[in-house]
Amino acid sequence: MNMNAVGIDVSKGKSMVAILRPYGEIISKPFEVKHTVSGIRSLIEQIQSIDGESRIVMEHTGRYYEPLVRELSKADLFVSAINPKLIKDFGDNSLRKVKSDKADAVKIARYTLDS
Repeated sequence: MNMNAVGIDVSKGKSMVAILRPYGEIISKPFEVKHTVSGIRSLIEQIQSIDGESRIVMEHTGRYYEPLVRELSKADLFVSAINPKLIKDFGDNSLRKVKSDKADAVKIARYTLDS
């Protein structure tokens, strides 16, 4: 069975999402999802259409993540909101300090695979 890691970098009103599988296989390059009913519904449909089990991880930042967690949970998807420090400290052995929503979404997906 395939394991899909969905990393979500949450911001105000939108999120960046990356979907990976073990060994670096990219299912979906980072893409933006607006925190609207149609945006979240589209994300749920996309995740449900992927073969295998999906695990969704996001940082709990402010209250911005709450609508996503609620809707993803209602759709019977595995979702976890974790302390941002765990993500920040994960794999922090790179000399390059790339900071972008896309890079963060990929880092969260990698964290999900390694957890």
